[in-house]
Amino acid sequence: MKTYIKNMVCKRCIMAVDRIFRESGYEPESVSMGEVVTSQVIDPDSLAHIRQKLKEVGFEIIEDSNSRIIEKIKNLIIETVHYSEDDQKLNYSVMIESELHKNYNYLSNLFSSITGTTIEQYIIHQKIEKAKELLVYNELNLSEIAFRLGYSSVAHLSSQFKKVTGLTATHFKEIGEHKRKAIDEVV
Repeated sequence: MKTYIKNMVCKRCIMAVDRIFRESGYEPESVSMGEVVTSQVIDPDSLAHIRQKLKEVGFEIIEDSNSRIIEKIKNLIIETVHYSEDDQKLNYSVMIESELHKNYNYLSNLFSSITGTTIEQYIIHQKIEKAKELLVYNELNLSEIAFRLGYSSVAHLSSQFKKVTGLTATHFKEIGEHKRKAIDEVV
């Protein structure tokens, strides 16, 4: 049985959801971004208990199939931008289409209609949030950040950074951490 969970965007989220299922008497076969797989059928009372425990820590079970697709797209993007060490110069539309086994135009239209933003804008916002993180940690210069995030140039990253945040990357670096957002709050 697969259960889809909204707002599972990091390794700590996965651990928290895994713990909730185990404490409720269900041993997940796997827990990944947005998804819990168990071989056991969850009875209605236990499901209500799990639903409540998830809600207490900011998660919810996704019932609607379109919402599941949107959550899968978001999790793919988050995982790629924030946690992948692979080359970021990839074609997201091909990756998303390949992972979800659905036509990208369909997925793009569905994403836009439900979230009110495009997949491309969501990717840009996630990349800018990652750039903010890397700027705050001060381990990479802007050129290295641009390369790591798959931008064609520092100018392209700088332009998008200014457009999204209203600040230059240099100014952001000076004011620091308090301007960052949690990954699941990025539009």
